[in-house]
Amino acid sequence: MQSVSLNGEWKLSRIGTQDTVAAVVPGCVHTDLLRAERIPDPFYRDNEADLLWIGETDWQYERMFTVPRELLEQPHVRLVCAGLDTLATLFLNGVEIGRADNMYRTWEYDVKSSLRAGDNTLVIRFDSALNYLRRRDREERVLPAWVGSDKVHGGTWLRKEPCNFGWDWGPKVVTAGIWRDIALIGFEARLTDVHIRQDHRKGQVTLRINAEAEGVSGGAYTADISVWDGETQVASTSAAFTSGMAAVELAVENPKLWWVNGMGEQPLYRVEVRLNSAAGITLDQQQKRIGLRTLVLDRHADEWGESFQFVINGIPFFAKGANWIPADVFASRMNPERYERLIKDAADAHMNMLRVWGGGIYEADVFYELCDECGIAIWQDFMFACATYPGFDQAYCRNVAVEAEENVRRLRHHPSIALWCGNNELEQGLVGDEWTDRTMSWEDYSTLFDRLLPEVVQRVDPDRAYWPSSPHNPTGNRYQHSNPESGDAHLWDVWHGKKPFEWYRTCFHRFASEFGFQSFPEPATMNTVTEPEDRNITSYVMEYRQRSGIGNTTIMQYLLDWFKLPTRYEESLWLTQILQAMAMKYAIEHWRRNMPRTMGALYWQLNDCWEAPSWASIDYHGRWKALHHMAKRFYAPILVSGVEHPETGTADIYLTSDHEQTHTGVIHWSVTTAAGDVLLQGQFDATTPRRGSALVKTLDLSAALEKAGTRDLLVWLALDVGGETISDNLVLFARPKHLKLSTPKFQTQIRPLGEGAFEVQVQTDRAALWVWISGQDHGMQCSDNFFHLQPGQPHRLIVSPDQSMSEAEFKDQLVVRSLIDTFQ
Repeated sequence: MQSVSLNGEWKLSRIGTQDTVAAVVPGCVHTDLLRAERIPDPFYRDNEADLLWIGETDWQYERMFTVPRELLEQPHVRLVCAGLDTLATLFLNGVEIGRADNMYRTWEYDVKSSLRAGDNTLVIRFDSALNYLRRRDREERVLPAWVGSDKVHGGTWLRKEPCNFGWDWGPKVVTAGIWRDIALIGFEARLTDVHIRQDHRKGQVTLRINAEAEGVSGGAYTADISVWDGETQVASTSAAFTSGMAAVELAVENPKLWWVNGMGEQPLYRVEVRLNSAAGITLDQQQKRIGLRTLVLDRHADEWGESFQFVINGIPFFAKGANWIPADVFASRMNPERYERLIKDAADAHMNMLRVWGGGIYEADVFYELCDECGIAIWQDFMFACATYPGFDQAYCRNVAVEAEENVRRLRHHPSIALWCGNNELEQGLVGDEWTDRTMSWEDYSTLFDRLLPEVVQRVDPDRAYWPSSPHNPTGNRYQHSNPESGDAHLWDVWHGKKPFEWYRTCFHRFASEFGFQSFPEPATMNTVTEPEDRNITSYVMEYRQRSGIGNTTIMQYLLDWFKLPTRYEESLWLTQILQAMAMKYAIEHWRRNMPRTMGALYWQLNDCWEAPSWASIDYHGRWKALHHMAKRFYAPILVSGVEHPETGTADIYLTSDHEQTHTGVIHWSVTTAAGDVLLQGQFDATTPRRGSALVKTLDLSAALEKAGTRDLLVWLALDVGGETISDNLVLFARPKHLKLSTPKFQTQIRPLGEGAFEVQVQTDRAALWVWISGQDHGMQCSDNFFHLQPGQPHRLIVSPDQSMSEAEFKDQLVVRSLIDTFQ
């Protein structure tokens, strides 16, 4: 196998002009124009509005390259394009060699007869996706979609990233370009597929490995296959190719099983497949990292309807996590380091599942590799979301079938892949008996999501479950999406429906795969894309960057329900984060208390693609919002939580555990005034349930409430196991805006730790709620933040400033605030 990479330097020009700029592949028109300083930063202020013309323009990429004669001596020479976005026509040395119309596919072209030894020229023309879509609308029909001011088009005539056209959390940036690797390859024979299936028996896993190859007819070609645990070979064999196929079975004795985060380790084995000629020359090879595990979706009849739970190695687990969107508007700007930070941040918050949402992209290989390493199971949507699709168009369906098969083949070896899901929210009002201006027909919907996609999954990855839509009701009327008795649910009555946070406690759905609440990024992030005159939530620029039609108004309505009006812009941003975190805490603690009835909660959303208000818990710069810090607590493997009952003057204390084994500890509880003066306190022994939740005690607080009132009473909970506090919580009987808080005096001690980090110890003279550390002018990453402090009880955390600084500079930058500072 020989290859010539065509990544790197290209030339970009606008069709119809002679003007060219230097381009870099992989990339896109926007990033190339930005690098050449031909356009301003699309993310800055409202620049995006002036750059929509880019998506309405035809573009051309061109590159000269040298081909060595040895490459042309190979029997087969192909141009392999791993990602063309989207409507591409390719010319090699002035001759058209092919076209492309799906950004999710790998496109290959036989170019041996078109290449010459020495210099060659490749030109790729990209036609405007928007112009194409508008022409299809005019000539055929407008395909209904949820298109508002946040989008320039529904985009569904094309197989192109849906959120590229805008979404209610992201900009309208319609890209074009060579967004993944491009190369020439030459070969005598090559591996085209390696499929690894597992058969688990006690003390042994049998791997059934099928290898497919091209160019092996008429010769004695063999596949040498080995399995490695690190540098130790644990099994090997070889097989001859017959009709392009070679099949073997290999046994792994005493296997090390792969587990999701929090349930065990993530050992990864390496399967090596070598394609050898009769002379013993290795012509091609592939490596796959696999985890030995069973991971299934379990649906069985139970007392509440039908279960919806994932089971790893025979053990059901509560899916804790979030929804993943593309982490940058421009996919080529993502690198392994950025992926690693986000995936590790998810794991650090005790998440064990991410849902790769269907309005984005099938992610890069490194994303899934990191999820394998960190034990993050993946709910993988196919790329269909919030719109109708032309299931009546046979050419479109053939295109989708190839796209689906390629991506399932690419990803199926990853132990992290838990489920294939057909689409996002089409069954939530976009399907009806016939085509209308709002719906597609069930007939055309079923063509794609009940037949085509499940057939691909069954044929190419038969050991994984397929789920047609999220949400989906598998029992009965499909119009009744988000059925509390079965299937998964998208629960948006909080936010879109304006229901109070307490509404979550009325929901007993089997698996909550979407729900969320918005907040703003912190000031350090928003300051990078705004001017001082923009820094008011109601300013033109701040409202422009809000892509949910009800966004800023809804945030402020809820905020005033729960908190006092903040006094400054900066405090407003911080307080929206506390508000968002409270909403998710209400929901997720409730659903964890109700396991095994509810067995999953994936909030919307983990990450951001630019600097703007959104539902994310980590902003575009990688800074944790309050929600992510609180997720680390409410997703902890063992959780102590409380439910207040003002009508009876009681508080229920629950223990929730993800562990198979039980743990015995001591629950300490105290009832204080809002200033922190102790009214009642006590402790009791408690044992955690096995993979479940239990009410362990009800506190009668009626006397304390009668004495202090709901506004002057805080209930503090802490669970100690082995002398260490592993979970703590706070129960309120009044909304925070009505609490009789007083201004705390913070004391801090700082100790340098090296590598730019500092240990900070904080304590207070009176109760302080939602205490957080930040910098005067710089962002700071904290190991913990937005915590509650009782008087005299120190709290330690690790703080890493975004910029290197001395201890003295750090002390000058360090700011400690709590809830009361937002309105004083």
